[in-house]
Amino acid sequence: MTTAFTVDPWDPSYTAALNAEALAELDATSAQLDLDVELPAAEWRPVTPDPGTAPPDVLLIADGVRRIDARLWTYAPGDADPAQAATAPSNGGSAPTAAMSGNGAFASGNGAFASGNGDFLAGGGGGPMPGIAASCAAGIVRCVPGVAAEPVAVEVSRSLFSASPYATDIVTTAGGYRARRAARSGMDDLVLALQSHLAQLEVDLAIRHRAEAGGDDLLLVDGPLRGRTHLPRTVGYIKTHHTAYLPAPQAATVSRLRPGTRTPIFLMGTSWRRHAWYVRLPAPSGTPWAGVVRCEASADLGLDALIQLADSLTHALPPLAGVDYKDPRAPQNLVPIGGLERLLRHRLGDARLLYRALRAASREERPAPVPVR
Repeated sequence: MTTAFTVDPWDPSYTAALNAEALAELDATSAQLDLDVELPAAEWRPVTPDPGTAPPDVLLIADGVRRIDARLWTYAPGDADPAQAATAPSNGGSAPTAAMSGNGAFASGNGAFASGNGDFLAGGGGGPMPGIAASCAAGIVRCVPGVAAEPVAVEVSRSLFSASPYATDIVTTAGGYRARRAARSGMDDLVLALQSHLAQLEVDLAIRHRAEAGGDDLLLVDGPLRGRTHLPRTVGYIKTHHTAYLPAPQAATVSRLRPGTRTPIFLMGTSWRRHAWYVRLPAPSGTPWAGVVRCEASADLGLDALIQLADSLTHALPPLAGVDYKDPRAPQNLVPIGGLERLLRHRLGDARLLYRALRAASREERPAPVPVR
């Protein structure tokens, strides 16, 4: 007998849109839930948006991309020059040397070392500490439903992330990297600092664009609303599901959604509170939760405003859904988001050129430097 199966529409090179373990444990959640916001929990069913509610006249979508241009080491003042240290003869440990232990930890002659989990600790001389030189870009695309979508704001930022108190701005012939402190030296901590900076870049860009445009158009931010709940008329847009927030009976409602319908609105709180609902986009797949996205809105909105917002977005999102022959993350990766991401990656610049410029700057070969921005 032939095995029946369906294929997840997302490209397998990306993280799955739905974590299979979360699907198997839908009763498990640490979030505090209020499922009775719009309908009593026992009466949950797919909600068809009110046909009398129009999609927003203008929808702004904010997104960002990031890239690590180089991993590097920062040195404290007085440490031996790393290039000289690499070629200096052994003299009983007086020159900084580095070796790797079996668990992947580095140890240097001046007392700096790393534990196996990637946390770097410095000895008496401070020692070399790891960092990342990274580029990120944020942008906003303005969508008029049924008419056009165009990018209206883009900003690029290059930064050196390091936990070292001695890290300073890097100037290269291809661009400047502003020094920014990370909480710790592990790679996860450095990437978290990069992601936090990108999120703030998106927020600042959205605030500035709205101020310049003189309007309060609805803003859709790619990702959870965390850290952006203070922005007016703003909704978080979550494409992937790593946590099962709903109990099994209500999660079953998500599985029954048809394209262009949504779940009832509910309130959830973890370390922060927000309203949320799920929407199904058109998807050529029968996999669980195919084409399902989660929307998040401020916990301070009243019920009438929430219902109008949820219905308006449920009308607006399906026509913007990505198509699989153009985007491996369709349909959740909306067409305007995919186009904005391509533009932003282009604006990041040539990774090979930036890497070579960083290598040259590390040797102090810096003709015609470009100022840090």
